[in-house]
Amino acid sequence: MSKLQKILVRARRQVFSEMVGNNPSVFQGEGYDFIELREYMPGDDIRHIDWNITAKLQKPYIKIFREERELNVVVASVLNGSVHFGSKKFKQDVIADIVALLGFSTLKNGDLLSSYIFTDAMMSHNKPSKKMSQVQRSVADILNFDALNKKVDFKFIADKLFSRLRKKSLIIVVGDFFEIPDFKLLAKKHEVVAIIVRDHLEEHPPEMGFSSLIDPESGATLEGDFNKKSVQSYATRVQAHDRELYARFRKDRIRFTKVYTDSNVSVAIRRLFEGR
Repeated sequence: MSKLQKILVRARRQVFSEMVGNNPSVFQGEGYDFIELREYMPGDDIRHIDWNITAKLQKPYIKIFREERELNVVVASVLNGSVHFGSKKFKQDVIADIVALLGFSTLKNGDLLSSYIFTDAMMSHNKPSKKMSQVQRSVADILNFDALNKKVDFKFIADKLFSRLRKKSLIIVVGDFFEIPDFKLLAKKHEVVAIIVRDHLEEHPPEMGFSSLIDPESGATLEGDFNKKSVQSYATRVQAHDRELYARFRKDRIRFTKVYTDSNVSVAIRRLFEGR
């Protein structure tokens, strides 16, 4: 069985029997219009309780939503050179896993799925569809993409999605986010979610002594003494970068999660969309 087939079979089994088997609305949120409040009844989704009204009236009240038909789910994979890395599994393969899970979840909900691959340009685009073959195409495009020596331009990505997507959409951007994007304008027009894919070793590298490393984006060779002091300094810079990244996402009201190459991807995604 090929890598593509393994990813698709595993993702489809998780979505249709495990991940969202008892939760047909994994993408609840911006895809639903608020209608009214009513008193809570047994069996209602407790995530829809309005705690402010509940506190004032001393009775539990929930928000009632009207589902918008055909929510447009857009998955944008950012495949710059740094995703060609992984201590146990390449980040690029994990992105393929994520896109497969998101794709099958979207189609199970009866929504429209479209997908993009971005670097500093738009490398591929699959138009909105409800067909299962859409997931296979999206995942295959990721697995077959040569990310080495590719750079990322988040301004281009934000501008391109803003200009191309006219209907309000749920945009899920998947990448390692070693650069900080400005999605503020995009998030005002659409709901934007970020999934950060990382490997533990790139956040906390081991001491390697004198070594030569190749930059997967530029192809340049970096030589130096990667001793305890230098790797700790690097880890500190990554932590500072991530604090700034998280602060930016929160400021722009962008939900986000981080998935490591050895994580249970389906659990991370379920928690993200359930708002846990």
